[in-house]
Amino acid sequence: MGTINIGLTKEQRQGTIDLLNQDLADTYLLLVKTKKYHWDVIGPQFMTLHKLWQEHYEALTINVDVIAERIRTLGGYPVGTMAGFLEICSLKEHAGKIPTATGMVSQLLEDHEQVVRNLRLHVEQCGTEFKDDGTADFLTGLMEQHEQIAWMLRSFIAGEAIESDGLQPKLSKKAVGV
Repeated sequence: MGTINIGLTKEQRQGTIDLLNQDLADTYLLLVKTKKYHWDVIGPQFMTLHKLWQEHYEALTINVDVIAERIRTLGGYPVGTMAGFLEICSLKEHAGKIPTATGMVSQLLEDHEQVVRNLRLHVEQCGTEFKDDGTADFLTGLMEQHEQIAWMLRSFIAGEAIESDGLQPKLSKKAVGV
């Protein structure tokens, strides 16, 4: 392959590639966990969560591919083994545990929020430290997707009961996070 001349030094590109590989590892593990919960969920919310997680893992599958392609665009090689992913991943696997449906939602919510925090940091690093505004923009789009998924999962857990008169109960300051 010829010399890459896109206005970034080899060191700048490598810094961005390293960040993208961590994002790839996190996305891949999140994909695996989402698929596993899609298969294992039971209970009254089965169909809702089963369908929701199918939408999520389909989006994550696309994201795995576009992150890997961004790495190749910059002249790098994506990590492509489970051992490699687990070595650099910031998420926890929770192997062997099958939580309740709400526990599954909670774990996926924590993971998506961790990915959002990581991406927010990586956007800043790409833009300021590595001068790679293209990747910063790319990561911003991914971050927005994870923020939306986190909102959906958070909304599932935080559903409020409706009293028999149709009014929402008054929540304590502790319940609303004050």
